[in-house]
Amino acid sequence: MKKYPLTYLVCTAALLGAGLGAAPPAAHPGHRVHLVFPGQSIQKAVDAAAPGDTVQLTVGTYRQSVKITTPGLTLRGVGRDTVISPGDTKVAPAADRAAATGCAEGGNGICVVGSKDRDVRGVTVADLTVTGFTSTGLFSMATDGLTVRKVTAVRNGVWGIAQERSVRAEFRHNTARNNGDAGLFLANTIRSEAGAQDTRGTVVAHNRLQGNRIGLTVRRLRNLTVEDNLLAGNCAGMFVVGDENKPKAGALTVRGNRVDRNNKSCPKTARLNAIQGSGIVLTGAEDTLVTRNLITGNAGTSPMSGGVVLFKSFVGVTSDRNRVTDNVLKDNSPADLVDVATGKDNTFRGNDCRASRPAGLC
Repeated sequence: MKKYPLTYLVCTAALLGAGLGAAPPAAHPGHRVHLVFPGQSIQKAVDAAAPGDTVQLTVGTYRQSVKITTPGLTLRGVGRDTVISPGDTKVAPAADRAAATGCAEGGNGICVVGSKDRDVRGVTVADLTVTGFTSTGLFSMATDGLTVRKVTAVRNGVWGIAQERSVRAEFRHNTARNNGDAGLFLANTIRSEAGAQDTRGTVVAHNRLQGNRIGLTVRRLRNLTVEDNLLAGNCAGMFVVGDENKPKAGALTVRGNRVDRNNKSCPKTARLNAIQGSGIVLTGAEDTLVTRNLITGNAGTSPMSGGVVLFKSFVGVTSDRNRVTDNVLKDNSPADLVDVATGKDNTFRGNDCRASRPAGLC
């Protein structure tokens, strides 16, 4: 890609921003901005960038995938009209995608990936759309301090935005809509059995997760916060998933979210029963605080239907010492609060609700 002086590139980006919306922030002194137009290779710009640089995409559609391994790199569009969608690269069969080494070959749009021995630190992805990928719109693994902000992930085959084996991430002001599985999926690992990972304070805040199978899945993780999100129109709003591995999933906070009418009907899969009308579900989780959420209109007849549901894990592990406090719950069916986990020391206090199973939790 042809190189331009930093001052030219920053000014060009500012001029584009003036015509297309607010100008993107300039890079810090000493850091370069690599400007990319539709039809050009994002990957070439990423490969040419140094730590701390910005790869700035303009408005338009980029039919390609991109893999980021450079620490401190920022990949930024100028809003939803900067679109990354699949190109012509052959995608591996579904059974082989987990082992695929390339981002596009795995059916993914953007990949932020560290190594087995070293996390990639301080990457930011912001202000763009990823859509139409057979696996995941934006996938990250082995990252430290990843920021994903104002990304729209729509109609991807499995997950909209997903992360594994990572710490201290921030997912803020994103939209994940009509993806095949979870709009936002966070896990320790899906390739092997392992205990829950301490995320060291990952934050999921102010996101809109709508029309997916599950709005948000938190699988085998600890020490994170989920706050002020909208989870609506999915088959299930949120799952916190644990199992028999140690440490168990949990020790996290779910607060201030709006969980509304997650009443799509999704059929049974190899891992999960049919789901419909599930608000917030804890399975095999411990020490989780669910507080000050507005949970309304989640109604269904599946085993995990209801407003807040405590359920045994898929291998029969109970949910223990969870606290469900000060939530407002209305018009959830079969009940606002459901506890079929037969766990120990779960508490339900200060909730504004009408019906529970068993009776007496409201």
